[in-house]
Amino acid sequence: MKLLGEGAEAKIYSLNIFNTDLIAKVRIKKEYRIEQIDSELRESRTRKEAKVLHTLAKFGVNAPRLVALGKYTLYTSKLEGKLLKDIELEAKEFVKMGEQLALMHNANISHGDFTPANIMKCGKEYFIIDFGLSEISNSQEEKAIDLLLIKRSIDSKRYAGLLKGYAKSSKNSKEILERLEEIEKRGRYQVRTLG
Repeated sequence: MKLLGEGAEAKIYSLNIFNTDLIAKVRIKKEYRIEQIDSELRESRTRKEAKVLHTLAKFGVNAPRLVALGKYTLYTSKLEGKLLKDIELEAKEFVKMGEQLALMHNANISHGDFTPANIMKCGKEYFIIDFGLSEISNSQEEKAIDLLLIKRSIDSKRYAGLLKGYAKSSKNSKEILERLEEIEKRGRYQVRTLG
């Protein structure tokens, strides 16, 4: 196994099993937590992320495919491409990303960290990665927060392209966009009163 990266909760490895390239996401032990609580948290978070990946596959969302599940480890298909944060794209290319986000939300999955660091361009397609903060929920608030995170991460032209794809494919984009507007108003109010 070759270490590709490390986050707050997991280490990401590349490996090859039976001539198949895979990714292993291993949730790491936290020494500051009580051992039993740490074990239960890592196991439940791993199972939840596996369930999210399984659900996304059923709904046709471009995401890594779950291959196997260990107690603290997810084994997924390996994607070949570049992260959105590392490439420049035109606004029209963001339409497909909006469609993928809508499909994910239609499956009642919110990502929790929907930013260019978690979107990968593989050929002509866009894949959403890293579902460690995702939730299985029909909460419009959570879905609106996904939109808010990407809105804050890209320019307005690219965001308009993303919204075009989102509105086209979302079951209830109107309600989610209204919730986004409410969230942004709350944020502006907080900024004004704190200053």
